[in-house]
Amino acid sequence: MSEPRRRRPREDYERGLPDHHDPTAGIGGAPPARSALTLRLVLAGFGLVFCLGAGLLWLAGDLPVWPAVVLLVLAAVAAVDVVVVARRKARGEPG
Repeated sequence: MSEPRRRRPREDYERGLPDHHDPTAGIGGAPPARSALTLRLVLAGFGLVFCLGAGLLWLAGDLPVWPAVVLLVLAAVAAVDVVVVARRKARGEPG
């Protein structure tokens, strides 16, 4: 039986969460990747606005519907990404 997971303190998020144990970490190579949350938030926001606007404009025109559906699905994906990144930033993760 496994123990229930404890809630992580804010300091763990400020320091960054460990990804995995890398036995070759001290030998050389690049440090573990960190997500640039602010950049990701800006790009997701741009994608949300662009795809939503383009999808609605496409529907307003006398054009086939399937490209508008694709754009609106991409806008929904961008909206979910904005929420996820905003929650991670509010939690205090670096980036």
